[in-house]
Amino acid sequence: MTRPIDPVALSQALIRCPSVTPEDAGALDVLHKTLEGLGFTCHRLPFSEAGTPDVDNLYARIGDSGPHFCFAGHTDVVPVGDHAAWTVDPFAGTIRDDMLWGRGASDMKAAIACMASAVAAFIDQQKGAMPGSISFLITGDEEGPAINGTVKMLEWLKARGETIDACLVGEPTNVERIGDTVKIGRRGSMNGILKVAGVQGHTAYPQLADNPVPRMVRMLNAITAEPLDAGSDHFQASNLEITTVDVGNAATNVIPAKATAGFNIRFNDLHDSAAIEKWLRARFDAAGGDYDLSISVSGESFLTPPGRLSNILGEAINRVVGEQPVLSTSGGTSDARFIKDLCPVAEFGMTNATAHKVDERVPIDDIHLLTAIYGTVLNRFFSEDAPPKL
Repeated sequence: MTRPIDPVALSQALIRCPSVTPEDAGALDVLHKTLEGLGFTCHRLPFSEAGTPDVDNLYARIGDSGPHFCFAGHTDVVPVGDHAAWTVDPFAGTIRDDMLWGRGASDMKAAIACMASAVAAFIDQQKGAMPGSISFLITGDEEGPAINGTVKMLEWLKARGETIDACLVGEPTNVERIGDTVKIGRRGSMNGILKVAGVQGHTAYPQLADNPVPRMVRMLNAITAEPLDAGSDHFQASNLEITTVDVGNAATNVIPAKATAGFNIRFNDLHDSAAIEKWLRARFDAAGGDYDLSISVSGESFLTPPGRLSNILGEAINRVVGEQPVLSTSGGTSDARFIKDLCPVAEFGMTNATAHKVDERVPIDDIHLLTAIYGTVLNRFFSEDAPPKL
């Protein structure tokens, strides 16, 4: 008989590890020991790359046949911010007012604990005869550069010839209550830095200078005057936000020598980053003048079309909480943007109302509900009458 796992106690144990990216602080050790106790074969996967912090990761699998269901997530957390503003110790795993408090409670240590608890119960139900494989793909680099985590873990899996049939990421997706939202895709994200050079001079003698600011204003107007699109079947409209405009000029009588602007674009499945960069350059060229544009892409937009995976999730949620979730693509990026190249992927976890905030917390009842939903997902995924294709 498999020993049951208390998801609340495991959540507390994980929160008590101050695993602010890139520090692990023992969080993966806690999960490693837990999964090994269930019979999982565990692999610790530390990765490095020049110019980035080293990161430890964990891949664990039980079973050696298909179908193969994967739980994915991260044990790293964002900094606590103003420690004095917290009403509890952010790394104590405090239970108060029927809530579990602490950094990572929502995003996403409690969800990982729910996964482990649900898997323990599922393994016990099988009485030693696994109907396939279950794995955990857990990184310590999701809240950081996302270079030495999931991307390299997926490369490692590919080199081993391992395949996954479906993946559920435990990001906090719900808005108001457990069961209201499942993420089946995400918009892409790209950042741009626009630099316009001029010639510094005296404001009284503009003919002897070249002010870069008016050209910068024309360029920014060219990319913000009209929306990129009106949205698509599964995505809200793309949006471009100017995040900074700087000239580094403290004087009131000096024409600056340069101007720099930063912007972020969240784009839907009507575009890819290459097409948007081409669009940007065409508008900057039309505005006139020399400029320098640098682009960095966090991820392309992606969608796992509604199908077996989202149906299984929706059915499990409905059975446990009587809710029919919205299939959403809103919000920021997650490591699902990498996993989608390997298999169908969806995201479902805690509510996100306090994620990354002071006094991050989740209701104790939600931990038990999420555990029950994850368990129902496993039972449905491996059931003989489940639809054959994802």
